[in-house]
Amino acid sequence: MADAEWLKRHIRDIADFPTPGIVFRDLTPLLGNVEAMRFTVDALVDAFAGRRVDKVVGVEARGFILAAPVAYRLGAGFVPVRKPGKLPWRTETEEYALEYGVDRLEMHSDGLGAGEAVLVIDDVIATGGTARATVQLIERLGATVAGLGFAVELTLLAGREKLGGYDIVSLVTYE
Repeated sequence: MADAEWLKRHIRDIADFPTPGIVFRDLTPLLGNVEAMRFTVDALVDAFAGRRVDKVVGVEARGFILAAPVAYRLGAGFVPVRKPGKLPWRTETEEYALEYGVDRLEMHSDGLGAGEAVLVIDDVIATGGTARATVQLIERLGATVAGLGFAVELTLLAGREKLGGYDIVSLVTYE
């Protein structure tokens, strides 16, 4: 029977990546295992089933891999959030802090409509900067956040604290 501990065995730790002192949680073994991938998508869908979701936003790049099948299963559209310069049309931009630097995210300015219910899916929540920037983009476009789902949560970095008031689901946690 699959559960969070079983899923955790499909995540590889890589020390000192992308910078010294960071332990990167590599989900490629999880993504490469059909049962682990199926469990992850199904668990994220189940966590938000019965709730109105018009669009699922996936954050570049591993978030795309999880968000697209979640959107399909929920009968919702998929909207990518990308690094600057990757989207070919007018965009909204938001800067955010990482646990090891600063970056920006962009979304097409017509990707979401006013009043749409949006589910955010990403692979990992760490400091919460990426998720918070994504939420700010969604709300700037007049949509509402139906919830946020993550395969992995790094609780020591307290990312949830930047997202107070939103429904957050994480499948696996690390201290």
